[in-house]
Amino acid sequence: MSLFTKNLGRITLIAKGTRKPKSKKRGHIEVFTYVKFQAISGHGIDLMTEAEVVEDFVQIRLSLKKVSLAYYISEVVGKITHESEPNSELFDLIYTIFTKLKTAKRLRDLRKDFILKLLTLMGYWPEGKILANPDEELEKVIERNIWSFRIGKIISS
Repeated sequence: MSLFTKNLGRITLIAKGTRKPKSKKRGHIEVFTYVKFQAISGHGIDLMTEAEVVEDFVQIRLSLKKVSLAYYISEVVGKITHESEPNSELFDLIYTIFTKLKTAKRLRDLRKDFILKLLTLMGYWPEGKILANPDEELEKVIERNIWSFRIGKIISS
Protein backbone atom coordinates (compact mmCIF):
# COMPACT_ATOMS: atom_id res chain seq x y z
CA MET A 1 0.00 0.00 0.00
CA SER A 2 1.10 3.56 -0.63
CA LEU A 3 0.74 6.27 2.02
CA PHE A 4 1.51 9.97 2.09
CA THR A 5 2.94 10.90 5.48
CA LYS A 6 3.68 14.25 7.06
CA ASN A 7 7.29 13.43 8.00
CA LEU A 8 8.41 10.95 5.33
CA GLY A 9 6.40 11.91 2.25
CA ARG A 10 5.09 9.13 0.03
CA ILE A 11 6.05 5.69 1.28
CA THR A 12 5.15 2.10 0.49
CA LEU A 13 4.32 -0.40 3.23
CA ILE A 14 3.00 -3.90 3.58
CA ALA A 15 0.15 -4.43 6.05
CA LYS A 16 0.23 -8.17 6.59
CA GLY A 17 -2.92 -9.94 7.66
CA THR A 18 -5.38 -7.14 6.84
CA ARG A 19 -7.51 -9.47 4.71
CA LYS A 20 -8.12 -11.83 7.60
CA PRO A 21 -11.59 -11.34 9.16
CA LYS A 22 -10.15 -11.11 12.69
CA SER A 23 -7.34 -8.67 11.82
CA LYS A 24 -7.01 -5.69 14.20
CA LYS A 25 -5.77 -3.49 11.34
CA ARG A 26 -8.55 -4.42 8.92
CA GLY A 27 -10.97 -1.63 9.89
CA HIS A 28 -8.23 0.98 10.02
CA ILE A 29 -6.77 0.44 6.57
CA GLU A 30 -9.25 2.03 4.19
CA VAL A 31 -8.69 4.13 1.12
CA PHE A 32 -8.81 7.90 1.86
CA THR A 33 -8.37 7.45 5.61
CA TYR A 34 -6.10 9.51 7.84
CA VAL A 35 -4.36 7.07 10.18
CA LYS A 36 -1.63 7.04 12.80
CA PHE A 37 0.53 3.99 12.30
CA GLN A 38 3.71 2.27 13.34
CA ALA A 39 5.98 0.39 11.02
CA ILE A 40 9.23 -1.51 11.15
CA SER A 41 11.97 -1.55 8.54
CA GLY A 42 12.75 -4.84 6.92
CA HIS A 43 15.14 -5.98 4.25
CA GLY A 44 12.73 -4.92 1.53
CA ILE A 45 9.49 -3.02 1.96
CA ASP A 46 8.66 -1.78 5.46
CA LEU A 47 5.97 -3.56 7.46
CA MET A 48 3.02 -1.84 9.16
CA THR A 49 2.58 -3.16 12.69
CA GLU A 50 -0.20 -0.97 14.12
CA ALA A 51 -2.80 1.46 12.78
CA GLU A 52 -5.35 3.79 14.36
CA VAL A 53 -7.92 5.91 12.50
CA VAL A 54 -7.66 9.66 13.06
CA GLU A 55 -10.29 10.63 10.48
CA ASP A 56 -12.11 8.28 8.13
CA PHE A 57 -13.58 10.70 5.53
CA VAL A 58 -16.57 8.39 5.18
CA GLN A 59 -18.56 11.19 3.47
CA ILE A 60 -16.18 10.94 0.51
CA ARG A 61 -16.62 7.18 0.12
CA LEU A 62 -20.43 7.57 0.06
CA SER A 63 -20.41 9.61 -3.16
CA LEU A 64 -19.19 8.28 -6.51
CA LYS A 65 -18.30 11.79 -7.69
CA LYS A 66 -16.28 12.52 -4.56
CA VAL A 67 -14.51 9.15 -4.69
CA SER A 68 -13.56 9.85 -8.32
CA LEU A 69 -12.11 13.22 -7.39
CA ALA A 70 -10.27 11.70 -4.41
CA TYR A 71 -8.70 9.07 -6.70
CA TYR A 72 -7.74 11.83 -9.13
CA ILE A 73 -6.05 13.78 -6.30
CA SER A 74 -4.25 10.65 -5.14
CA GLU A 75 -3.02 9.86 -8.63
CA VAL A 76 -1.75 13.41 -9.19
CA VAL A 77 0.10 13.38 -5.86
CA GLY A 78 1.58 10.00 -6.73
CA LYS A 79 2.88 11.24 -10.06
CA ILE A 80 4.22 14.61 -8.91
CA THR A 81 6.07 13.33 -5.84
CA HIS A 82 8.94 10.90 -5.34
CA GLU A 83 9.19 8.14 -2.77
CA SER A 84 10.46 9.23 0.69
CA GLU A 85 10.62 12.98 -0.01
CA PRO A 86 9.21 14.73 3.08
CA ASN A 87 6.78 17.60 2.38
CA SER A 88 4.64 18.58 5.35
CA GLU A 89 3.05 21.47 3.43
CA LEU A 90 1.81 19.05 0.78
CA PHE A 91 0.46 16.78 3.50
CA ASP A 92 -1.45 19.76 4.93
CA LEU A 93 -2.79 20.63 1.46
CA ILE A 94 -4.02 17.07 0.89
CA TYR A 95 -5.68 17.01 4.32
CA THR A 96 -7.34 20.39 3.67
CA ILE A 97 -8.64 19.32 0.26
CA PHE A 98 -10.02 16.04 1.62
CA THR A 99 -11.69 17.94 4.47
CA LYS A 100 -13.31 20.33 1.99
CA LEU A 101 -14.28 17.41 -0.26
CA LYS A 102 -16.44 15.93 2.53
CA THR A 103 -18.99 18.74 2.15
CA ALA A 104 -18.12 20.21 -1.27
CA LYS A 105 -20.84 20.90 -3.81
CA ARG A 106 -18.72 22.39 -6.61
CA LEU A 107 -16.21 19.64 -7.29
CA ARG A 108 -14.83 21.23 -10.47
CA ASP A 109 -13.79 24.35 -8.55
CA LEU A 110 -12.24 22.24 -5.79
CA ARG A 111 -10.23 20.23 -8.35
CA LYS A 112 -8.92 23.36 -10.07
CA ASP A 113 -8.11 24.96 -6.72
CA PHE A 114 -6.16 21.85 -5.72
CA ILE A 115 -4.13 21.86 -8.94
CA LEU A 116 -3.28 25.56 -8.58
CA LYS A 117 -2.22 25.17 -4.95
CA LEU A 118 -0.25 22.01 -5.72
CA LEU A 119 1.66 23.56 -8.62
CA THR A 120 2.39 26.66 -6.55
CA LEU A 121 3.52 24.63 -3.54
CA MET A 122 5.80 22.41 -5.63
CA GLY A 123 7.37 25.47 -7.29
CA TYR A 124 5.95 24.98 -10.79
CA TRP A 125 3.72 28.08 -10.77
CA PRO A 126 4.33 31.56 -9.31
CA GLU A 127 2.28 32.41 -6.25
CA GLY A 128 -0.54 34.87 -6.92
CA LYS A 129 -0.49 34.46 -10.71
CA ILE A 130 -3.77 33.40 -12.30
CA LEU A 131 -3.74 29.93 -13.88
CA ALA A 132 -6.06 29.91 -16.89
CA ASN A 133 -5.89 26.18 -17.66
CA PRO A 134 -4.76 24.18 -14.63
CA ASP A 135 -5.18 20.78 -16.34
CA GLU A 136 -2.90 21.75 -19.24
CA GLU A 137 -0.22 23.12 -16.92
CA LEU A 138 -0.35 20.00 -14.75
CA GLU A 139 0.14 17.76 -17.80
CA LYS A 140 3.21 19.79 -18.80
CA VAL A 141 4.69 19.38 -15.33
CA ILE A 142 4.19 15.66 -14.80
CA GLU A 143 4.79 14.75 -18.46
CA ARG A 144 2.47 11.75 -18.13
CA ASN A 145 -1.18 10.95 -18.68
CA ILE A 146 -3.41 10.90 -15.65
CA TRP A 147 -5.63 7.84 -15.96
CA SER A 148 -8.39 9.15 -13.72
CA PHE A 149 -8.44 12.58 -15.44
CA ARG A 150 -11.20 11.78 -17.92
CA ILE A 151 -13.44 10.31 -15.24
CA GLY A 152 -12.69 13.09 -12.75
CA LYS A 153 -13.31 15.77 -15.34
CA ILE A 154 -16.64 14.29 -16.48
CA ILE A 155 -17.94 13.70 -12.95
CA SER A 156 -16.87 17.08 -11.61
CA SER A 157 -18.55 18.93 -14.51
